[in-house]
Amino acid sequence: MRSSTSALRKTIPATEIKRRGLSAIDKALKRGPVHVLKGNEPTYVIMAEEQYRELSERYRKSYVSRIRRSLEDLKEGRVRHVTAQTLIDELRLKS
Repeated sequence: MRSSTSALRKTIPATEIKRRGLSAIDKALKRGPVHVLKGNEPTYVIMAEEQYRELSERYRKSYVSRIRRSLEDLKEGRVRHVTAQTLIDELRLKS
């Protein structure tokens, strides 16, 4: 198996998965998500169910936290109503 063991990313070619099936990634999954290469480009990420659930829960908590902060800003009057063009101009973006 030509999988990378770099600290940042474990990779495996899609052709290896086609040839060997899930056994090609089982060992690598124990060390974290595996990036699947298709045409030498990272195309998919495979992760264990437990990792997926943890990631989903973190995302949900982050989302709820942002909504709560936004509602607090609204309640405290830290919000202003402007047009999109005003915002573009303030951020010096091209319209």
